[in-house]
Amino acid sequence: MSVAIEEILTLGVRERLELIEEIWDSIASHPEAITLTAAQRKELERRKREHKRDPSRAKPWSEVHNRLEKRHK
Repeated sequence: MSVAIEEILTLGVRERLELIEEIWDSIASHPEAITLTAAQRKELERRKREHKRDPSRAKPWSEVHNRLEKRHK
């Protein structure tokens, strides 16, 4: 690794969050590289079945995000 953790820890919180976002985006751009465990795959399939049964229970991301924002203020 070319960046030492000590160097990362000297960054401000906002900068570290931006770094996390960049890292996450780089991982998400290659979903095939992420393998699921049997338990994760089973849970994902359960959630898909549940959603197909009653899609009206799903919440849009904006609603979930707003609720979390209010909770942490």
